[in-house]
Amino acid sequence: MKRFAALIDRLIYTRSRNTKLALIVDYLRHTPDPDRGWALAALTESLDFPAVKAGTVRALLATRVDEELFRLSRHFVGDTAETAALLWPESEKPLPFRGGVGVGSSSVAPAFETPPPTPPLKGRGLSVSEAVDALAATSRSDAPAVVAFLLDRLDADGRYALLKLALGGMRVGVSARLAKQAFAQAFDVPVDDVEELWHAIPPPYAPLFAWGEGRAERPDLKDVAFFRPFMLAHPLEGESVDLADYAAEWKWDGIRVQIVHGGGETRIYSRGGEEISGAFPELVAAFDQDAVIDGELLVRGEVQGGEAASFNALQQRLGRKTVSKKMLADYPAFVRVYDLLAVDGNDLRGLPWTERRRQLEAFVPRLVDSHFDLSQVIEANDFDDLAERRAGARDAAIEGVMLKRRDAPYVAGRRAGLWYKWKRDPLIADCVMMYAQRGNGRRASFYSDYTFGCWSDAGELLPVGKAYSGFTDEELKWLDKFVRDNTLNRFGPVREVEKSLVLEVAFDSIHGSKRHKSGLAMRFPRISRIRRDKPAEEADRIATLQAMVT
Repeated sequence: MKRFAALIDRLIYTRSRNTKLALIVDYLRHTPDPDRGWALAALTESLDFPAVKAGTVRALLATRVDEELFRLSRHFVGDTAETAALLWPESEKPLPFRGGVGVGSSSVAPAFETPPPTPPLKGRGLSVSEAVDALAATSRSDAPAVVAFLLDRLDADGRYALLKLALGGMRVGVSARLAKQAFAQAFDVPVDDVEELWHAIPPPYAPLFAWGEGRAERPDLKDVAFFRPFMLAHPLEGESVDLADYAAEWKWDGIRVQIVHGGGETRIYSRGGEEISGAFPELVAAFDQDAVIDGELLVRGEVQGGEAASFNALQQRLGRKTVSKKMLADYPAFVRVYDLLAVDGNDLRGLPWTERRRQLEAFVPRLVDSHFDLSQVIEANDFDDLAERRAGARDAAIEGVMLKRRDAPYVAGRRAGLWYKWKRDPLIADCVMMYAQRGNGRRASFYSDYTFGCWSDAGELLPVGKAYSGFTDEELKWLDKFVRDNTLNRFGPVREVEKSLVLEVAFDSIHGSKRHKSGLAMRFPRISRIRRDKPAEEADRIATLQAMVT
């Protein structure tokens, strides 16, 4: 645990991507199995311990620390795990512990069944795998005793690492892609191979490490519905392309998915490789072809058999582990298919787009048309004609245009000159800051999350969105000072501010919403400008935003 804690500490305090990469590479090369596998899973948010929640830690800390001290400290620090790690008293004896916590062959039950009469030395004998086994085996009722016993074995850095391991939300600036690149660099293997194997092998990834170190052959995935890395696009900025070389399709505002059928099962993956099959059982049931497709997951509009609804409708389905019959009926999902990566045992990714498109057009009729349709190629005379069509596209589910080089194979990641995304210009509204809340991680000391509103016809300011991006570090400092100097009321962590600051807000689209008092919900709002020059009463009205609803 000491090595893992040191890794977490150093990752937090460096913003350099290359330094983070080097730190993880060193850890993977010099840490034994299974600790390094569990650590990698923790860094990429791939672990879940249902019995241990933030509430468990807060309640446990209340037995050791004054509650008001914890409340004030948590408010200042901005992170439950860090607060608990710092406040946890090191001289306390462990809470009484009953029962073992062993799991399978790597059981740690003998170490925990009978706690010693006095606290063990700091950091003594607790590995990452022992911590994982203990946390995975505990029940909700035993979780406080297990967590307390583990915390008592560690120093402040170890406690922080343990709690981050248990609660998730590492926030150390390590994406899954960076972790995969670190693995590839550590063992000198292709990152695309790592990406494919990663999602097919569960933590702690023992076969992956064995292959990486040359101790075993590459794992065979022929009977597994495994994930293929997505091909991604560069933004098209201030340039044009020749439509003789590029095909154009609409960029739909849903979520990019890959549907794979193999080994007798069907799986749906998000762009990051997360399996989301459970949230869309109707699509899993409908896809029974030996194939891999790439497409956009959308929800039908209100009219039966209608076009795609806005992203706001799709959000009702996302993140759910189970889906009710009513949800299936109210928000019917379908996939607009972009590409065909494999079919009938043949990998098509090396073929040019034109050939994959030909086979895709022949393949889509094999699918149920209520759940799958083909993304159409936009017929345009030239680039100027395409630009006109893009500018006039305000369909609820259209986000812009995709441009795909006709002779390009399907390659993982972003490769220059092959695919471009040409988003439509954002919408703009002048809004008034209403509330502010502190951020997380390095922003924990700043009020960086802002709720803003527009005026109703009755002269009431109604919330229309919330944003926490778009401003520079210097602007953040100015905004934070404004909040502190103009706070009117406090509601827990939220600060109500004087309604005097106008923020120019950019957003991709706006939709009707029954969840908000204003009846509106913005898509991807961000602060584009601080309008210190504009009086609050001249901010936009709700009616202006309603006219933008698609």
